[in-house]
Amino acid sequence: MTYLVIGAGGVGGCIGGYLADAGFDVTLIARGRHLEAIHSRGLRLYNTRRGDELCVHPKACTADEFTGRADVIFVCVKGYSIDEVVPLIDRAADAGSVVIPVLNIVGTGERLAPRLPGRLVLDGCIYIGAYISGPGEVTQTGDLFRIVYGQRDTDEPDGRLNKIAGELRDASIDVVVSDDIRRDAFRKFMFVSPLAAAGAYYDMTAGELAAPGKGHDLFVELIRELQAIADKRGYRFPDDMVENSLRRLDALSPDATASMQKDLKKGGSSEIDGLIFEPARIAHELGVPAPAYEQLSRFFEKRLGKKL
Repeated sequence: MTYLVIGAGGVGGCIGGYLADAGFDVTLIARGRHLEAIHSRGLRLYNTRRGDELCVHPKACTADEFTGRADVIFVCVKGYSIDEVVPLIDRAADAGSVVIPVLNIVGTGERLAPRLPGRLVLDGCIYIGAYISGPGEVTQTGDLFRIVYGQRDTDEPDGRLNKIAGELRDASIDVVVSDDIRRDAFRKFMFVSPLAAAGAYYDMTAGELAAPGKGHDLFVELIRELQAIADKRGYRFPDDMVENSLRRLDALSPDATASMQKDLKKGGSSEIDGLIFEPARIAHELGVPAPAYEQLSRFFEKRLGKKL
């Protein structure tokens, strides 16, 4: 299969890098100094499952330069960049392509599908710690690397999903082909959103949120509000999601912060709409009380001049 990875940051860089190292046909969409470095000396990945230091040479270009098609398209951009990459996906995908968004924002594939008629657009999420550590360089933090994806509303999954899973596993990437992707993507969201929201509101790191205090209390309250949404939707999880999220929080580096929190500090675009405003909207639509998300939404509306 041929792979197109849109976005060559920590997530996309690792997906593309692992696949390229395993010998698969991969093209990375990147830009700026990162792209220049990949062209000049390859993509370097550190602390990976496939070796402490990898240097791979996938094809790489800008979105405008790509003119081919791909069997599998991984969408690894931030939520606020989705509109920018739809024309590229539309060009690169045909009826034989599978599009797999792995964003922090739940329901991305469901929203993309009507804009890409005739293409198989999944929903998905990813579990990994990785970041761009320099031009043409990506560093992985920890061994976790798992992609979860699946179709919505079908009892007969497309056979291509398992074929893709086999190739990803050959590249040392863990894969789950989900039988309920809405549930499984929301499960990850129940950690990512509270981490970003509580961290941004109090300007706290993961270590500070893990310690007893106001940040920890807000983190837990946000999880409970998302649990109420999950219950309303009929999602059932095998474990206590508060305890699950607290364990994951403890496993992070104490100085870690969510990318949304970093972006807000820089003053540029961020995923705040999907990570804070959207849960408040969903709760309102379902008739589920969500006072903490509503409070944070009002706070950031005023701070950023955005409307819920």
